[in-house]
Amino acid sequence: MAISGRFVLLVLLGLVPVLLLPGWGSFFAVAAVLAAVAGADLALAGSPGLLQVVRGGPVNVALNAPVHAALTIHNNGRRRVRGSFRDAWQPSAGAADPIQPVDVPAGESRRAAVVLRPFRRGDIKSPHVSFRSFGPMGLAARQRTVTSAGSIRVLPPFNSRRHLPSKLQKLRELDGKAAVQIRGAGTEFDSLRDYVRGDDVRSIDWRATARRSAVVVRTWRPERDRRVLMVLDTSRTAAARIDDETRLDSGLEAALLLGVLAERGGDRVDFLAFDRRARARAGTAGKGNLLGRLVQAMAPLEPELIEMDWAAVPAKVRAVTAHRSLVVLLTSLDGGAPEEGLIPAAAQLAVQHVVVVAAVRDPQLGAMLSERSDAAGVFRAAAAERALLQRAAVSAELRRFGVEVVDAEPHQLPPGLADMYIRLKATGRL
Repeated sequence: MAISGRFVLLVLLGLVPVLLLPGWGSFFAVAAVLAAVAGADLALAGSPGLLQVVRGGPVNVALNAPVHAALTIHNNGRRRVRGSFRDAWQPSAGAADPIQPVDVPAGESRRAAVVLRPFRRGDIKSPHVSFRSFGPMGLAARQRTVTSAGSIRVLPPFNSRRHLPSKLQKLRELDGKAAVQIRGAGTEFDSLRDYVRGDDVRSIDWRATARRSAVVVRTWRPERDRRVLMVLDTSRTAAARIDDETRLDSGLEAALLLGVLAERGGDRVDFLAFDRRARARAGTAGKGNLLGRLVQAMAPLEPELIEMDWAAVPAKVRAVTAHRSLVVLLTSLDGGAPEEGLIPAAAQLAVQHVVVVAAVRDPQLGAMLSERSDAAGVFRAAAAERALLQRAAVSAELRRFGVEVVDAEPHQLPPGLADMYIRLKATGRL
């Protein structure tokens, strides 16, 4: 039972005769009248327990995008239900109007919608809807919570999509499909053409040249149908916030751009989120487009506060592909002991595969290097210099084993990794 503001006002007005008339008789008389009126009003209120809620609306939504979570409320009772309801979405759903009025006649249905603007990736849920039904006079209300689970998956925003057209243009130029017709140094024979200044003399076809009066060169097209495997580190280092987003979110953006680009380039793409066990898996093989499968697999990922099991990574890669592939490790260069985890694992993978380590660098390190106006600034600059030197040492050690390294700030990591992929295809290393 709930008491309305009208009933409180009525009680205050009822105290006036109590204060003017002597004795307790008037007090009990007024209290009895007020209780009777409120009880009668409550008895005439519709039953919220007889309401049935059916949810509708989209299943997926992009991060920070508005969405309407629809509700269909059916009154199975014999009295009209007037009052309000509250849809219990979690705070990260960003509900603008979770409490709304409701008026459903007996045996009829009404539709309502709660506007959501989720600001956190993952699954947002509402386990129930609470109803409050007032009587005809609005003095008292009956309240009941109706179980009606609702869920919407908030997908990664894919902000790095803006780099996709320029990277695809580079791929088309590499593949000879654009007007520029730049030929890559692949291994698949494409065609013969006349020699022009700047061509590699090693591509001259001497037999074809002997049959013609001009020098002829072979052209090659970049290899297609290669394997690209992206391994995303979801351990405790992925929880660090860099430039207003977690390291995990930066890795997701880079993986999305590379995955879509590699698929458009004719390669097979696999994605694996791992720390001590596989958290998500997606790939080219399957129904639907690759981007849809990737965002669905990435949406519920959260950093796990455990150490990364680098010793298990080579076995996980072998389970996905036994062929020579491009293996991209989206991880950190400054977490834990890389000389005991990341470096040995990457070196072992580099024996069979082309390995790229992609890591996010905090832009605050560069800002700290230039702030030396006081003693505290000097100490911060020294700490930043030490951190950068450690990252450079880890990168140099990885390159010694033939591993490529992309170390960039959050917004530069996706295009930097995409450029590395294009450069590897251009040089015929895939």
